[in-house]
Amino acid sequence: MTDWLEHTVQIEVPVPIELVWSLWSDLEQMTIWMKWIESVKILEDNPELSRWKLASGGFNFTWLSRIVQLVPYQIIEWQSVDGLPNKGAIRFYDRKEYSIVKMSFAYGVPGIIGKLLDSAIGDIVESTVMADLERFKEYAIKAHAESNI
Repeated sequence: MTDWLEHTVQIEVPVPIELVWSLWSDLEQMTIWMKWIESVKILEDNPELSRWKLASGGFNFTWLSRIVQLVPYQIIEWQSVDGLPNKGAIRFYDRKEYSIVKMSFAYGVPGIIGKLLDSAIGDIVESTVMADLERFKEYAIKAHAESNI
């Protein structure tokens, strides 16, 4: 039996939603701000599918992910179809002066291990992803400044 460990983090980004969306929806560029993601490759024959590789602290996981919902400037929702079981969504909120990026995700782990793992590393996972969102914010601010030149 698989337990799903769930996490949600969000950040305010002081740039227009169009730029936030443009940067985030280019999945292959995520390695710039998501340090635990080693690679993302969109499949040429099916752009709804992408191959992901996570490498962090001696752990290596791969999975094939499918975009299950895509609404421009609002949401990118995914679910793995093989490899590491995971699912989630990135939601985008336009606040005119700034944008909010909210990431909710879950990953599957076997039964009792899930409870132990969640209590042992749940905070670490959320703080790691929050650091990734902080890197995204800085990346977006820099991209915004360069686009206004």
